[in-house]
Amino acid sequence: QVQLVESGGGLVQAGGSLRLSCAASGSTRRIKTMGWYRQAPGKQRELVAVEGGGGRTNYADSVQGRFTFSRDNVSNTVYLTMNSLKPEDTAVYYCNAKDRWHPRDYWGQGTQVTVSS
Repeated sequence: QVQLVESGGGLVQAGGSLRLSCAASGSTRRIKTMGWYRQAPGKQRELVAVEGGGGRTNYADSVQGRFTFSRDNVSNTVYLTMNSLKPEDTAVYYCNAKDRWHPRDYWGQGTQVTVSS
């Protein structure tokens, strides 16, 4: 099993910045790729940034150029640095990990990000 714990959410004014962290523990060898998703009230969960092949990161168009995904393999932690935040970025942000050997996703409990105008 893989456990994911997010932190770093909070309330910020538009134009501000936040950095989310997600620490993985347990059977971390099972992890193939990691990423971030978000879910705003009344909306479906959507991709924000996920690791792709060749060391690339795939970003949602809405966050491209403002958000940056990074990974620390030593501490099994991934980060999402969010700059130039907008009210429409308000959502619960979830950390995701995909299993290397089985078609399975692991999710964190989510962290709330609220951007005031």
